[in-house]
Amino acid sequence: MTKEELTQKKFYLLNLGCDKNRVDGEKMAYLLQNYGIAQTENISEAQIVIVNTCAFIRSAKEESIEYICDAMAKKNESCEKLIVTGCLAQRYYDEVKKGFPEVDAVLRLKNNEQIVNVIKGLYGLDTTKNDCGKVSVLQRSLSTPSYYAYLKIADGCNNCCSYCTIPKIRGRFQSVPVEQILKEAKALVKNGVRELILVAQDVTNYGHDLYGEPKLVELIKVLSKIRKLKWIRLHYCYPNLITDELLEEISSNKKVCKYLDIPMQHASDNILKNMNRRDTLEAYNTLLQKIHNQKHFIAVRSTFIVGFPGETKEDFNILKDFLERQKMQYVGFFKYSREEYTAAFDMPQQIKEKVKDDRLAEIQELQENIMLESQKMFVGTTTLSVAEKIYEDGTVALRNQYNSPGVDSLIFANAKGKRIKVGEFYKVKITGLEGIDLVGKIL
Repeated sequence: MTKEELTQKKFYLLNLGCDKNRVDGEKMAYLLQNYGIAQTENISEAQIVIVNTCAFIRSAKEESIEYICDAMAKKNESCEKLIVTGCLAQRYYDEVKKGFPEVDAVLRLKNNEQIVNVIKGLYGLDTTKNDCGKVSVLQRSLSTPSYYAYLKIADGCNNCCSYCTIPKIRGRFQSVPVEQILKEAKALVKNGVRELILVAQDVTNYGHDLYGEPKLVELIKVLSKIRKLKWIRLHYCYPNLITDELLEEISSNKKVCKYLDIPMQHASDNILKNMNRRDTLEAYNTLLQKIHNQKHFIAVRSTFIVGFPGETKEDFNILKDFLERQKMQYVGFFKYSREEYTAAFDMPQQIKEKVKDDRLAEIQELQENIMLESQKMFVGTTTLSVAEKIYEDGTVALRNQYNSPGVDSLIFANAKGKRIKVGEFYKVKITGLEGIDLVGKIL
């Protein structure tokens, strides 16, 4: 086969899991497109199928395996080559190779950048020949809408929480140098991006490995100087690294979204200790009070695990009481997933699945009621919002700085008589609620 014949084929890329994995997929997509292989959004049209997997918890592994099996079924149709990469491939490399003989290549994370050579090799082309064309500054093919993008500022994690597989899969925390981040950010903004969502397993630890101390505030200040950049959003801040300096920067910097994603995982000191978290209930209460005391309102999103080994009814009630008192805007919950090669795997007093399910349902209902109440505070306010989608009946779905894409509530407004464009920013007056979503009027 020649390069010309290979570039007549199409590839389909499925990104599963977190937005850090999404960024990895976008870089692979760019490399393939730059070589000359077109991407298709229809798997039935693709001769090359890539499944970029997740393996964080059991449900993510099961989802990844399900999609691999679906892709294998396509090998009797249009699919010629099936490639598996991502966290499942990293964590269970040998098992994937042996368990799925229909898979043509399994890539460890460090080999994602070799995706073109892997495919060339599968089709019998010379892999020593560099014929990938001109490399652009951006080196990413965005899978998000054109007006926002995820910017991965670090990979790996040093926190070693007892339930978590990330350090085993992704390794030690590795920051991307400021200069490299700035270069990528400028390229994204030049291509139309107006909102940058900084992602890492722990953005608050950014720069410690490179510069001897966390440098997130300095990074934010550098990115804020990009003229056409509208919003900077932070995802996944480890609680005890949220400093007064960082809170001041978020509160005072007009380009930083007044929004903090702080995975707290639990509120019982006993459970937090067993999770190997460096936090306490008192520390959480102090931090949230500091956030509430800022001169500008800051929305808080968090995640919590129910059913961790040894979680008593008293521990669970402490968590419920914490949520009722703090009334955070957005909260997600996970059942504890018992993962091999983690410290929690061998802990005594593993909780029965039925108990986990009951606690999950109970706490989700509790938080839904809390959120319905907390959303009322926005009624009567006017916020700058970005148009996300326009429906046939003229309704517009919008999102403001207090909402992160894909995970939080939306604002719905009628655009009748107005020229609204997706990706543009508008002032919206919030007039009411529709479930947990807000209803507003575009001014």
